[in-house]
Amino acid sequence: MRPPRFATRAVHEGQHPDPRTGAVNVPVWLSTTFKQDGIGNFREGYEYSRTGNPSRRSLEATIAGLEGGAFGSCFASGSAAAAAVADLLRPGDHLLTTIDVYGGTFRLFRDVYAKYGIDFEFLDTADAAEILSQVRAETRMIWIESPTNPLLNIHDIRKLAEGKPEQVLLVVDNTFATPYFQQPLELGAQIVVHSVTKYLGGHSDVVGGAVVTSDPEIHEKIAFYQNAAGGVPSPFDCYLVQRGIKTLPVRMQRHEQNAGRVAAFLAAHSAVKKVYFPGLPDHPGHAIARQQMRGFSGMVSFVIEGGRPAVDRFFERTDLFTLAESLGGVESLSCHPYTMTHGTIPPDEKNRIGITEDLVRLSVGIEDAEDLIAELEAALG
Repeated sequence: MRPPRFATRAVHEGQHPDPRTGAVNVPVWLSTTFKQDGIGNFREGYEYSRTGNPSRRSLEATIAGLEGGAFGSCFASGSAAAAAVADLLRPGDHLLTTIDVYGGTFRLFRDVYAKYGIDFEFLDTADAAEILSQVRAETRMIWIESPTNPLLNIHDIRKLAEGKPEQVLLVVDNTFATPYFQQPLELGAQIVVHSVTKYLGGHSDVVGGAVVTSDPEIHEKIAFYQNAAGGVPSPFDCYLVQRGIKTLPVRMQRHEQNAGRVAAFLAAHSAVKKVYFPGLPDHPGHAIARQQMRGFSGMVSFVIEGGRPAVDRFFERTDLFTLAESLGGVESLSCHPYTMTHGTIPPDEKNRIGITEDLVRLSVGIEDAEDLIAELEAALG
């Protein structure tokens, strides 16, 4: 019998009926502690919920399975997951990333971990050869997003994996693509990071993060940090994310369809200077995206003619595209990256790479595409 396909695994991976009651959904195990049958004799290995909880273990198995990984670790936020991976580094180590990573990741590296003697280098390129050319003896990690936030640049994950030295870990933040459209471990990455707040949860009602790997040594270190630092999600948060994942394939198909139509509309509009969407044939990363992704996801960024005043008018005229932080929910959201998600990055660095005051980022939801386009037309008019 052939292995089940993605949509089947999204419903069943790591999720089994409760053996005692037959409950189809994984129970929400709210207990903080677990009875020991004698000193050190733990039932199924559970001792204390920070260390391990059945609801969290089920979600970790689900996300790891969908990413094609052997081990998953869930955290209270995407930033907490990123911190767990950054904690693999030691003083004197060098990390390569790009300037258009999520602003929270930029802040974590520059303002939290850099003070411990770790060298974080932020490049302004998505070209794999250029990134690899900056690897040096002290380099221990390459951290990328693909697509990036908010410029939707595409990194050639396989080329980076094949070209890096063995001692360098390749970490891919797969939040925008999700495992439905892209599986970085299959392309050679060692670690995958998610903000499960976004598409995996999918309903703007839970904050969480995840780390997936197939390397047992890496997993052991991540799990130690997870327990020691204690930034774990609650059992109910795990339940919400797992419930969201069940519909991930259906949602991602609609997100991508709507985003493609929105991007095409914006590309033809006279009030729009530039559109960033990897599904457009003229996107510089389109060919690579087609090779390593099964779809282009639901994020679209664009530059409005008329500068910041035109951007302010746009946000005043939108309703379906709610002006708010975050992304990946069923509802459409709009965002001003310059002041919101990337507000902590110095202005000269933002302007240098294209995160300008006239840039708008859209998280295209699953509403009717005709309604979304009609609102954009009115707002841009």
